Amino acid sequence: PKPIIGMIHILPLIGTPAYQNNIDVIIETALKEADTYLKAGIDALMIENMHDLPYLNREVGPEIIAMMGIIAHEIKKRSTVPCGIQILAGANQAALAVAASAGLAFIRAEGFVFSHIADEGQMDACAGELLRYRKMIDAQNILVFTDIKKKHSAHAITQDVNIAETAQAAAFFRSDGLILTGASTGKETDLSEIEAVKAAVDLPV
Repeated sequence: PKPIIGMIHILPLIGTPAYQNNIDVIIETALKEADTYLKAGIDALMIENMHDLPYLNREVGPEIIAMMGIIAHEIKKRSTVPCGIQILAGANQAALAVAASAGLAFIRAEGFVFSHIADEGQMDACAGELLRYRKMIDAQNILVFTDIKKKHSAHAITQDVNIAETAQAAAFFRSDGLILTGASTGKETDLSEIEAVKAAVDLPV
């Protein structure tokens, strides 16, 4: 009832500032981490291009999508658990395309409802476009888990909309599950926010 999703942070991908001309090492490292998680009894796996700093806003190059697709396919082939993907920053349609191509079960989507100011700049809502794209590529079986009031972001622009109201908006716009975070990676999530969201919606949190 409380599954643990293990995140695999992919090494810097081709074309990004920290890329080391090491495609084989990137793939082998991701697969080694996947095996470690699977041996530990993890409930699900997820990949993310964590090290592609600084991130682009919504649009990533075809080289990133291609590499994430290859890695996702290889991990899915050996995985006995559901697999998912996020492509930073907010490249949700690209993530959905990879998930559909590699047979993944879910994506993590940023900027699903409302707007916020992220490290990468302003990120506006994408629910309408994203779910229409999912329908267009016949990928309704892929779940879309959505961040609300996301970490590493300023939410002054929506300060009059509380987290419960944001959750209700995401549910109304057909999110499959909600993701709550702390202020930044590694910071714990506010328990009162979790409780408020759980009380406000019927979705998995």
